[in-house]
Amino acid sequence: MLSVTPAVVHGKMIFCCDCIMENQLAKSTEERTFQYQDTLPSLPVPSLEESLKKYLESVKPFANEEEYKKTEEIVKKFQNGVGEKLHQKLLKKAKGKRNWLEEWWLNVAYLDVRIPSQLNVNFAGPAAYIEHYWPPKEGTQLERGSITLWHNFNYWQLLRKEKLPVQKVGNTPLDMDQFRMLFSTCRVPGITRDSVMNYFSTESEGCSPSHVTVLCRGRVFVFDVMHEGCLITPPEICRQLTYIHKRCHSEPDGPGIAALTSEERTQWAKAREYLIGLDPQNLTMLEKIQSSILVYGMSDGSPHVTPEDYSQVTAMILTGDPTVLWGDKSYNLISFSNGVFGCNGDHAPYDGMIIINVSRYVDEKIFENEGKWKGSEKVQNIPLPEELVFTVDEKVLSDIKQAKAQYLKQASDLDIVVYAFTPFGKKLTKKKMLHPDTFVQLALQLAYYRLHGRPGCCYETAITRYFYHGRTETMRSCTVEAVRWCQSMQDPYAHLHERRQKMLQAFAKHNEMMKDCSSGKGFDRHLLGLSLIAKEEGLPVPEIFTDPLFSKSGGGGNFVLSTSLVGYSRTRGLVVPMVHNGYGFFYNIRDDRFVVSCTAWKSCAETDAEKLVQLVFHAFHDMMQLMNTAQL
Repeated sequence: MLSVTPAVVHGKMIFCCDCIMENQLAKSTEERTFQYQDTLPSLPVPSLEESLKKYLESVKPFANEEEYKKTEEIVKKFQNGVGEKLHQKLLKKAKGKRNWLEEWWLNVAYLDVRIPSQLNVNFAGPAAYIEHYWPPKEGTQLERGSITLWHNFNYWQLLRKEKLPVQKVGNTPLDMDQFRMLFSTCRVPGITRDSVMNYFSTESEGCSPSHVTVLCRGRVFVFDVMHEGCLITPPEICRQLTYIHKRCHSEPDGPGIAALTSEERTQWAKAREYLIGLDPQNLTMLEKIQSSILVYGMSDGSPHVTPEDYSQVTAMILTGDPTVLWGDKSYNLISFSNGVFGCNGDHAPYDGMIIINVSRYVDEKIFENEGKWKGSEKVQNIPLPEELVFTVDEKVLSDIKQAKAQYLKQASDLDIVVYAFTPFGKKLTKKKMLHPDTFVQLALQLAYYRLHGRPGCCYETAITRYFYHGRTETMRSCTVEAVRWCQSMQDPYAHLHERRQKMLQAFAKHNEMMKDCSSGKGFDRHLLGLSLIAKEEGLPVPEIFTDPLFSKSGGGGNFVLSTSLVGYSRTRGLVVPMVHNGYGFFYNIRDDRFVVSCTAWKSCAETDAEKLVQLVFHAFHDMMQLMNTAQL
């Protein structure tokens, strides 16, 4: 996605491409997690000619002949004029950096954005423990919570010791830097730009914070997870959680300082400055939360959830009580009174495949151990949790009240649908020689076309982690080939053979583009770089970026479909749409099912998440039928 204005990136959920997700869990390994960082190639700058050629192709589905000709002229003029000058400046800038995009992307996509990030930028997803040993059951929150936390802390130790396996495609290592940002990391609001504070260190680098923050009924507690050099056990964690739970349920609620993190960024920055000015101890406590391994929220909610329908629990994790998570934290683990869990994290420091990896690790460990703790029940005499009691006054309480009100107002406008399609999954698509990710993407194109009567400009995440500090590139899924196929599916006179042929052409095009994008040959980030060079040089905005077809085709963060594959495991997640009249669409691919998570704004009369998902499921059947009957 190309984002020129700050707000354009909200609603971008970024997940890793499928090639590294299928079988890489944390196991002990001789390789060190970060050992290849120094030898990874630098992020390349694509050729200007190639980028512009690909850009022109991407606008075709959204233009009539006259509009396309006009854009073609604008692009030609750009290529032979200011575009070439900007490209040369970009090449010069890239020479001195291993990743020319890194700082720009962090600032423009995340830290400069002023809208409330907790709802608009964060990603959220439910845990899948309910599908095996932990069905919803009241009275299990504390025991299950202690086991879940213990597995998370084990993963934290694997990272500290650099024993998490290096993710690879074949024998090629991928950049692992984002894994440093999972624990002990927090965004801090600024008046015009936020910053990311990372307190994590590996064992070889030195000490790293070893405490966890617990939020419950508006109150904040911390406790250390290490005792005499060892990780405390689930029974010991359970004792700490029980102490907090009992106190919070027998004493008055706290002020709910955490709700401030859900506020508009500049508002929150001012409220934070005021809070610190009130009492220097407030800063010490804020830093304790910021540096903690993760934030664990204990909610009184009891969401409905089944393996086929995760809608309500997902809604409670993304749009529920703003006092049970710290919106700026890179990792919030949320527990509900019926023993159901989920996580929510800030998108700025890392992309979704990081939280997918830890979630999958914990899920596998709970499954392996049948949801139980099989070790010693002995509880050592460890210090009780410490409560962080902030000094507040009427202004702070008023700020909290206002933050909650604005958050709940926007949150109530979000429609969230998370359903499983169970007639078939990856096994059957692969048997038919169809790439499962492309299968879902094309089904989405057909569903959108049927619902809205036109092509939908679409962002799919491609990873660029082959390169040093690589994050993502935009893969524009709405191709000329995809639109031709959608049209044939709606044409009553089109023969089955023709429809199948056009579908396979769309598959081939999609697969080729994904390969290009992942290998540094995408064009959206390149165009972003050129626009930012122009801005830095104080030049007028080049016409290519003000041309109506630029935003109509999704440029500037205007994709009506914001999508990502969330992997091949039980772990799922989503974010809000990128634009008001758009959808967030995220999916898991499993052997026997596809699990689809979709978001849309209720206040947009045009969009309908429920209808879109049902049409996607209908498209799955139509596509499989094409493969089954076209040969006859």
